[in-house]
Amino acid sequence: MRDGRASNVPRGPRGVLRAARWSLRGLAAAWRYEASFRLEVCVAAVLLPLGVWLGQSPVERVLLTGTVLLVLTVELLNSAIETVIERFDPGFHVLAGRAKDLASAAVFAAMLNVAACWLLLLLPRWLGT
Repeated sequence: MRDGRASNVPRGPRGVLRAARWSLRGLAAAWRYEASFRLEVCVAAVLLPLGVWLGQSPVERVLLTGTVLLVLTVELLNSAIETVIERFDPGFHVLAGRAKDLASAAVFAAMLNVAACWLLLLLPRWLGT
């Protein structure tokens, strides 16, 4: 949210704390109201430590864990888009449906990214090649 100041003025410690509070409030809302987010957090709770353990280099660890965190980020954006659409018109509208479908497709693409990275990094190791 804008705090009414010019964008190049530092917020200071209070502004940073306020922004952190808003972020934590958003995470709590996602956990409370979004079943998909809760499921993805549970999957991430397994995959994140596994990615750190299976990664043989810092770059591999970043790829294995970063892709999982990206899914959570895209899911939060998807939920935000859906929430705004529901706020303005809970009924069906073609464009609202398209926006929701596109946001859902973004989550799906992020999940495919996880699968691709994990397979490309780990499959050769498991196959011994």
